[in-house]
Amino acid sequence: MSAPPVRPHHRRNRARRLLAAAAVTAAVAGINGPALHRYGTERYQAYAVDRPAYKADHGHWDLLDVPAGVRVNAIHAALLHTGKVLLIAGSGNDRRNFDAKRFESLLWDPRTGRFRKVPTPADMFCSGHTQLPGGRLLVAGGTKRYETLEGDVTRAGGLMIVHNEDPDKPVTLPAGTHFTGRATGRTFVSRDPVLVERARKVFDRRTGRFLRTEAGLGRIYVEARRPGKRYATGAEDTYRVHGLTGDDARNVYGTAQKLALDKKDFQGIRDAFEFDPVAERYVRVDPMNEARWYPTLTPLADGTVLAVSGLDAIGQVVPGRNEVYDPARRTWTYTPAERRFPTYPALFLLDDGRLFYSGSNAGYGPADVGRTPGVWDVRGNTFREVPGLGDPHLMETSATVMLPPAQDQRFLVVGGGGIGESPESSARSRLVDLKDPSPRFRDGPTLERGTRYPSASLLPDDTVLVTGGSEDYRGRGASDILQARTYDPRTGRFRRVADPRVGRNYHSGSVLLPDGRVMVFGSDPLFADRDGTRPGTFEQRVEVYSPPYLFRGRRPQLLSAPRRIVRGGHAVLRTPDAARVRIARLMRPSAVTHVTDVDQRSVALMVERTGPDALRVTVPANRALVPSGYYMLFVADGRGTPSEAVWVEVP
Repeated sequence: MSAPPVRPHHRRNRARRLLAAAAVTAAVAGINGPALHRYGTERYQAYAVDRPAYKADHGHWDLLDVPAGVRVNAIHAALLHTGKVLLIAGSGNDRRNFDAKRFESLLWDPRTGRFRKVPTPADMFCSGHTQLPGGRLLVAGGTKRYETLEGDVTRAGGLMIVHNEDPDKPVTLPAGTHFTGRATGRTFVSRDPVLVERARKVFDRRTGRFLRTEAGLGRIYVEARRPGKRYATGAEDTYRVHGLTGDDARNVYGTAQKLALDKKDFQGIRDAFEFDPVAERYVRVDPMNEARWYPTLTPLADGTVLAVSGLDAIGQVVPGRNEVYDPARRTWTYTPAERRFPTYPALFLLDDGRLFYSGSNAGYGPADVGRTPGVWDVRGNTFREVPGLGDPHLMETSATVMLPPAQDQRFLVVGGGGIGESPESSARSRLVDLKDPSPRFRDGPTLERGTRYPSASLLPDDTVLVTGGSEDYRGRGASDILQARTYDPRTGRFRRVADPRVGRNYHSGSVLLPDGRVMVFGSDPLFADRDGTRPGTFEQRVEVYSPPYLFRGRRPQLLSAPRRIVRGGHAVLRTPDAARVRIARLMRPSAVTHVTDVDQRSVALMVERTGPDALRVTVPANRALVPSGYYMLFVADGRGTPSEAVWVEVP
C-alpha cells in the first residue's frame, strides 16, 4: 500500500517550524554571541598551547593541585638542598592571623607533588632569608605589629630618643617606663625595654685634648596613657624619665618630635631561625641586635651573612646599623660599616668580595636616602656610585639578577615603579657590566608595558625568565600583566614565551626547580575589581612553567657526580651523553621575596670530555664567586637542553 500524498498545508507548516527554529537559534546566538565567541576562543587557545610544536617554541604553564587544607598566603620561598620548596607565609599579610598568632609555612616536594605544613614559631611575614654554607636556610626578622592607618589610631605615639650623658655606665629602661614632657606635661609609656649606651668622650686626635662628651642614645616607641587627640603633642619636647633618682635622673632624659595620631607603620622583630631541611623544622638562634621588617640578608665571601635595612621595633627604617651573622657561632655582630638603604635592597656579592647595590628595593625609606646604586666595600666602608640610570626614580619594585655566567659580573634590572603607592611604572630594562673599568648603566630592551613586581629566574640554558608583575601599584585598575618572556644575554633581546594564566603583583616570586621548571607563587592585589570598589584577596594558586627546552626531545642525563666539589678542584661526571654536552653550570638555589633574590647565581664550569661516558669539570677557585653551600649542577647540550640537576656541596 502506498503512502498518502503530502498535502500542501503540511509543507507550509513544516516550513513555518523550520523558520521559527532558525529565528530562535539566531536570537540565542545574538544574545550569547560574545560568550560563545569567548568559549570558542578559549577552547582554541587551550588546544593551541597544548600542541607539541607550540610547547617546543614557547613552553607551557600548569597549575599545581594544592589541597584546600594546606593553601597559604605564600610571601617567601626558598629551594632546599633536599629538592623541596619551603613556602613561608607567617601571618600572610592577614591581621586576623596575626592577632590569633596563626603563623604558617608549607613544604612542597616537586617529585611527589605532596604538600605538608610545618610548625612556624614566629611571624616571619616580611622577614629576610638566605642560604647558609651548611645547607640550612637563615630566616631573620618579621612582624611585631601591623600598620594602623590614620583615622584608626586611637592613642598618640611615636619615636622617643633616650639620651644618656653618663660616660661611666649604660642604662636599661624597662617596658612600661613613663616619660613626661617638660613643656606639655603629657605622659607617654614605652612598650618595650631599651638599652641606652653610655656617653662617649671625644678627644682631639692630634693633641689628645678632651673636646666634648657625646650622649649615648636609645630609640623606643611610646604611646599616650589614654586615647584621644587631647593627649597628642604638636611639637618637639624634652621628657623626664620616671623611676630614676640621683645622677641617673639628671643624666638620662628623652626627646621626641610631635607624638600624634598619625599612621603607624609596621614594626619588626629581632627573632632569627635556621630552617633544617633534613629535620624539616625551624631552630631558634641568637636574635639580631636590631629588629627588622623587610630586611635583606646577603651572603658574604667568608660564609657569614650581612643583614641590612628593614623597619625597626619603632616602625622606622633602621638607621644604617648593619650586622653580620656567624653560622659557626650562631651569633650577630654589628659591622663598623654603617650605611642606609631603603627596605629589601638588592645587594649582590661580587667576585672581589664587595657588594653591588643595583638600586632595586621594595618599599620603605626616604626618597633621597640610600637609593643611589653603586659598589660597596663593607670592610673599608667605601661606596662607589655607578651612574647612568635613565629613570632612577622608578627603581622601587624592580627586579635585579646577576646574568649568567656569574664570571661576567653583568646585571640586568627589569621594570620598577615610583616610590610608595605611586601609579608610575617603568617599561625599561637596564644593563651594567661591572668588569668595565668605568661601569655605568645602559638601557636594554624594553617591555611592552611599565611593570612593577616582575619575577626573574635564571635558567640552566643561560637565559632569564621574566614573568608577571602589574602596571600600577599592587595591580590597581586590573593592571596585572599576563605575559612572560626570556632574556638572552648573548643576543641582548627579550623573547615572548607562553603566557601565564594567573596574574601576579605584590608578594609574588619565582623559583627554579632541580628539574629545570620554574615555580611561580603569590600575589596580593589591593583590589578585586578595575574600579577599586572591592578589596583584593591573596592569590593562593601556584603555577609551574616548563621552558621550551623540556619539549625538544631527549635530555642529557647525569648518572653520577660527587657529593662534594672543592673550589679550584675537579670532578668526574658520568653521563651517556658526554659527546652532546657543551656547558656545565653550578646554580645556587633561590631564596626570594618581594622581588628580591640575591642568592641565585649561575657559575660556569670548565668542561672536558675524558671518555665516551665521562666528563671532567673544574670549579673556579674564587670563594667570592662560588660562596660555600649547596648547588644544583646542570649540564646542557648545544641547543641549551639541560639535564636534571644533581645536588653538590661546595664546602
